[in-house]
Amino acid sequence: MSNASRTDEGRGRLGNRLSGVAVALGCVLFLGGFVWGALLYQPYTVPTDSMDPTVKAGARVLAERVDGDELHRGDVVVFQDSVWGSVPMVKRVVGVGGDKVACCDRQGRLTVNGESVDEPYLHSQGRDSQRPFDSTKVPEGKLFLLGDNRSASLDSRVHLEDGEHGAVPRSAVKARVDAIAWPVGGLGMLPEASGFADMPGGTSSSGPLPTALLAVVVGAVLVLGGAAWGPIARRRAMSARRRSG
Repeated sequence: MSNASRTDEGRGRLGNRLSGVAVALGCVLFLGGFVWGALLYQPYTVPTDSMDPTVKAGARVLAERVDGDELHRGDVVVFQDSVWGSVPMVKRVVGVGGDKVACCDRQGRLTVNGESVDEPYLHSQGRDSQRPFDSTKVPEGKLFLLGDNRSASLDSRVHLEDGEHGAVPRSAVKARVDAIAWPVGGLGMLPEASGFADMPGGTSSSGPLPTALLAVVVGAVLVLGGAAWGPIARRRAMSARRRSG
């Protein structure tokens, strides 16, 4: 066997090993990312247009299972409260315990603790887009929730006289919406509610969904690439043996 043939055959064996390693690592990343995402996230269908245009009626969203104590202003949440109805609902947190929430300032913006909040994600802007309401203090352990389609949303404003100032318990929240999974035209992460970023407590950091998706994609690439390289490495090794013979 010539030195060149030995070199080719050695490369073939190395290629086979690397192919196996790539496929094994890819399987771990693909399955690990998928299982991780499935454990942390739950899909929901948004039943109404109260969160339009951020989340349209009928859209499927991916919501991270979180504890109510982890929520911040600006979060879009899935919650269920008997006072509001029997089905899970999707709204945006605009006030937390101790906040004074009111609408509207001269530009038609929501105010939280006297600070006007820029909300570019709303369905429409200006005083005519929101129903004014007097300042109300959110009880401790509660959340004040509004839809992004303020002219059509049945939200905390409707329940201002229910004895809890329109707020719902943090414990009523099931999950925090991170992304839209369907339809394809709306696919992607929800935009950050930057208007609340400078307030005490700030906004929530991004969830682990992008990392889990990256693991799935990288895993799939490694599995496909490793599987494709294996036959190539074997053919090269067979060619080397024929030349040596």
